Amino acid sequence: MMPLNVLVTGGSSASGIATARALGAAGHRVFTVGSDDVRIKAAADETGYGVTPLVCDLADPDAVRELAGTVRGLGVERVDGVIHLVGGWRGAPGIEEQSDDDWDALVQGAVTTLRNVSRVFYRQLADSPQGRLAVVSSTSVEAPAADSANYAAAKAAAEAWTMAVADGFRREQAGNKESPTPQHSAAVVFVVSSLVDAGMRRRQPERRFPGSTDVEELAAAAVGLFDQPAANLNGRRILLAK
Repeated sequence: MMPLNVLVTGGSSASGIATARALGAAGHRVFTVGSDDVRIKAAADETGYGVTPLVCDLADPDAVRELAGTVRGLGVERVDGVIHLVGGWRGAPGIEEQSDDDWDALVQGAVTTLRNVSRVFYRQLADSPQGRLAVVSSTSVEAPAADSANYAAAKAAAEAWTMAVADGFRREQAGNKESPTPQHSAAVVFVVSSLVDAGMRRRQPERRFPGSTDVEELAAAAVGLFDQPAANLNGRRILLAK
């Protein structure tokens, strides 16, 4: 496989570091994005594969457009993949306690950043012979609970947006009625219950983290997207939960 240009957003997180490392080990050119300069540089160094750190407020559409310009300025003709790992969790005892502040933060993290990144990089992903967009969602979308109503609703919106991107890829490619082409771009949703990493296990050695997906497994799944036909992937919810 030819090396691809892959953007990992939320790159300062444990899942971002693991995913950037795995993509770099697979021979791809990786750009990892975070909101804090010091943290994203440290995260990129931790991967050990010459990952390029970039700073961007992904909730700001103008900043995301500037990010695309920065990537082009680094000699990248086209971004082939976006692995979107921005998010966070907030909960409350029940429906009445689901706060507006939590809702705004969850929508910004799960939905606004995704909308901005996917709109700005959509054309590049659609034109790539192996374009891939992946986001991480939650099993709570299928079984929402009162104590995580804000979170589940935001994740559901992110899933809906991702499926709409998948439909856009389909309409332009295999589903194009005038001049269909083999499907070569795909948007997918990875579904987890929760994520766990080595640091969490070290800090809480007594815990077993039942049902959690290791960030290394998520990273391997992200790399695997580029090895599978887009026609088998586009529009899929891929369950990684135990």
